[in-house]
Amino acid sequence: MNEDASTIAGNSGAEYRATDACAAWLLCDRHAGQDVAFRVVDADLATREVTFAELARRSRQVAYALSEMGIRAGDAVGVLMGKSADLPAVLLGIWRLGAVHVPLFTAFARPAIEVRLVGSGAAVVIADADQTSKLLPADTGAAADWQVIQVGGERPEAPGCTLFADLLAAAPADSQAEPVSVGADGLLLLLFTSGTTGAPKPVPVPIRALASIERYLLDAVDLRPEDVFWNAADPGWAYGLYYALLGPLALGRTSILLHAGFSVELTWRVLDAFGVTNFAAAPTIYRALRAEPAADERSLPLRRASSAGEPLTPEVVSWARDRLGIEVRDHYGQTELGMVVGNAWRAELREPVVPGSMGYPLPGWSCAVLADDADEVLPPGQVGRLAIDTSQSPLLWFPGYQGQPDRTAERFTADKRWYLTGDTAAQDADGRLYFSSRDDDVIIMAGYRIGPFEVESVLARHELVAEAAVVGAPDELRGEVLVAYVVLRAGAQASSELEQELQQLVKREYAAHAYPRTVHMVDELPKTPSGKIQRFKLRDRAGTG
Repeated sequence: MNEDASTIAGNSGAEYRATDACAAWLLCDRHAGQDVAFRVVDADLATREVTFAELARRSRQVAYALSEMGIRAGDAVGVLMGKSADLPAVLLGIWRLGAVHVPLFTAFARPAIEVRLVGSGAAVVIADADQTSKLLPADTGAAADWQVIQVGGERPEAPGCTLFADLLAAAPADSQAEPVSVGADGLLLLLFTSGTTGAPKPVPVPIRALASIERYLLDAVDLRPEDVFWNAADPGWAYGLYYALLGPLALGRTSILLHAGFSVELTWRVLDAFGVTNFAAAPTIYRALRAEPAADERSLPLRRASSAGEPLTPEVVSWARDRLGIEVRDHYGQTELGMVVGNAWRAELREPVVPGSMGYPLPGWSCAVLADDADEVLPPGQVGRLAIDTSQSPLLWFPGYQGQPDRTAERFTADKRWYLTGDTAAQDADGRLYFSSRDDDVIIMAGYRIGPFEVESVLARHELVAEAAVVGAPDELRGEVLVAYVVLRAGAQASSELEQELQQLVKREYAAHAYPRTVHMVDELPKTPSGKIQRFKLRDRAGTG
């Protein structure tokens, strides 16, 4: 890693570490009003450009409306919205008050949403019209557990549900209330991430994390002012939220938001029609593009392509070089860290890509591979625990899981010197890192990290299920898919109908994308003497090795 670049990264971002740091100023108000913040693209390629001036005006109205509902600095507000022109205005309205955004993935079913809303203490949820049914009680006459603000659609009749447009109409068009400064440690987000056991872990993301988020776009992605930038990740998850919304806002750069579901054909059309020069996506997107090539791939003006969310397989890199005329560069990070390792694109940091390597620690980060049984750095080539040196990583911002000191302690060594990622890796003599495996129980499907506990909890609700365990199995397109192993209650009979019923249950009660593609009904689950499920044996059985 270039030492000068690392020093610059560590010393930059002073505005994000200030005691009077204000999110609305840093992410919107300081930028030129006529500059375009977001280019929102519909499925038919119709486009709406949203300037910083418009974001400032609309977010002030949102802030006014929320303050009238009693929202104050530090309060949590859930947001259940897809990529749209309304989304950044809503988020900036929340941050203008010094309140905290709780991201909710639109594929989640009601139980997964409830866990996050209850865990954050949110009293208000802002949701797209096609999502509000997940927030309303089955009894149409009963009041919802949260104040629901519906974006779009017909005026809702449910008690406690208000139309977004009505709130904005009641807000002064020229509202000039001063934005709230919460300081570097004030929270932007409370983002829940699924772990291997227990409930999802709440990750508080402070304003000072913007220094790291900004550096990733500059150093690893090589985002330049003249770029046409598109990060295709969903903002309900860390990579999309950090690097399609927060990072571009901090830098004052234009970001494309696709207001449509994913399809290969549409992805090719957007890349071509808008002349995207800098593209970031999960490996599953690249694999899908490789499976359904366009006729004129070589004509695309791409100069940078980046990948994150799961290890990038060599055939994607080779395909991109041959068909796109540019390689895809792999990057590694976590919800708790942002991106920390990568095959960086910026000229001062760029090194040849070695197949299988996820690159070097990025500027502002120091990584090492520790022994399994001691907090000692291993020699080059040996596989061990991937860790972040907290004393040498000025961009580290993770303060610990909110309200969960025991789970926080699991992430750090006793002396707090090392943050433990939970992943294993090796490092060669040149400093390149090679991913070996992740925290064993976490499943990464199409870039989404899925903790088995939540899926298992849904399966266990079925009246015929006694026990359930979920693991990941290899899949050529998605990287991994979920496979479930279920022990039935006495007298219950295994059947294909029951398998389909369990799959639909997960879709309905957890998330549409996270259902098990196969459900094996078995007599018993492998366990340790203490009763813990040995998922590695199930992974072996599922073909993960």
